[in-house]
Amino acid sequence: MSGGERPELAQVPETALWTLWHRAVEARRPDTVLEDPKAVELVDRIDFPFAERFGQGALVSQLQALRAACFDREVADFLARCPRGTVVGLGDGLETQAWRVDNGRADWLSVDLPETAALRERLLPPDERHRILACSATDPAWMEEVDPGRGVIICAEGLLMYLQPDEVRTLIAACAERFPGASLVLDAVPRWFSDRSVRGKLRDRHYQAPPMPFGMDADERGKLLTAHPAVSEAREVYPEGGRGLVRALLPFVRRAKGRPSVVALLFAES
Repeated sequence: MSGGERPELAQVPETALWTLWHRAVEARRPDTVLEDPKAVELVDRIDFPFAERFGQGALVSQLQALRAACFDREVADFLARCPRGTVVGLGDGLETQAWRVDNGRADWLSVDLPETAALRERLLPPDERHRILACSATDPAWMEEVDPGRGVIICAEGLLMYLQPDEVRTLIAACAERFPGASLVLDAVPRWFSDRSVRGKLRDRHYQAPPMPFGMDADERGKLLTAHPAVSEAREVYPEGGRGLVRALLPFVRRAKGRPSVVALLFAES
């Protein structure tokens, strides 16, 4: 749209627009698997050639929505147990989860790089329960902004694959040490996908994906337990529902080693 917000983001921060677009594409469908009117609203407000840059593949959009729904279920379950807890979004981009599952009582903290945080602040202005912090997820300074007293869940959606493997382990260890009893929900791309991205082989006629140096096959999630002694559980969160062929294939995809995965890590109480 003309006259709207015109974002100019670097390669990895631009993925915030990619995920937003695909959630909106899916949300516009009458048979959507993810109700996300805020994503639709944002796309309409942003002056960016979304379709030309990212395409309009219904399959990709549905898969992105199903991934988001995995995180939504974990956060909704957390809020049922800790209604006044804190939800931290690392590399939050233009994620609109708070408008999908907020209970009206929880605190939300979005952590992202300065250029993306500034864009989010313009489009989704903070308030007393929804804060935005310009900070790298790998900088432990963001932890000072989190009150662990009423429960904490940390979401790293679409983030860790862009970090180096040692950065992933360091981040998990720092969270486990700082937030006993909390959980961290993350997603990972399989190793073959990571390898192709690093070699610049993830490209279609619309979009060149950035390098993703951290890859983890779904059956390797147990290795995350070794990041810190306080990481007590690593549970896969499977996508549910789906539409059409995706719905039919999901039970079979669960058995595939080289599939993307969403994992919930639980940190032991101190």
